[in-house]
Amino acid sequence: MAILPILTVPDPVLKQKSLPVEQVDDALRALMDDMLETMYDAPGIGLAAIQVGVAKRVIVMDLAPSEEPRQPRFFINPEILWKSEETAPYEEGCLSVPDIYDEVERPARVRLRYLNYQGEQVEEDAEGIYAVCIQHEMDHLEGVLFIDYLSRLKREQAVKKVKKLVKAA
Repeated sequence: MAILPILTVPDPVLKQKSLPVEQVDDALRALMDDMLETMYDAPGIGLAAIQVGVAKRVIVMDLAPSEEPRQPRFFINPEILWKSEETAPYEEGCLSVPDIYDEVERPARVRLRYLNYQGEQVEEDAEGIYAVCIQHEMDHLEGVLFIDYLSRLKREQAVKKVKKLVKAA
């Protein structure tokens, strides 16, 4: 396994739409393992393949509290089948927009379908942090960042701050 470089704004790759995965094979599982190691190292709770420069519809996630055993999750070709009309605000952050946090309003509950690590189809409901995180990561697959939900001024300030941070590193 390897730790991959995480792209940060304003890298244009982050605005690309990701392509569906044709086949769940060992190469894809190796990518997901590397993504998971990268996410844990960052540290973060979710990572989309496009954030490491791979335009595939793949997400890894682990919402387990840090004092509990890890609970990695893998989402291949995820799709939202239903969204609640009820919304909930949540302060979001992103590994591609380091040190920037802001409130985003999203549907409070969603029903999703995806392929898991073994390539089996799964359908399930998500709410709370799980619903927030899966919607945030699925936005990445469409070339959308959480800062795209903010005002133009806040978005421009965030990009400027990240550029400065990356330059200093």
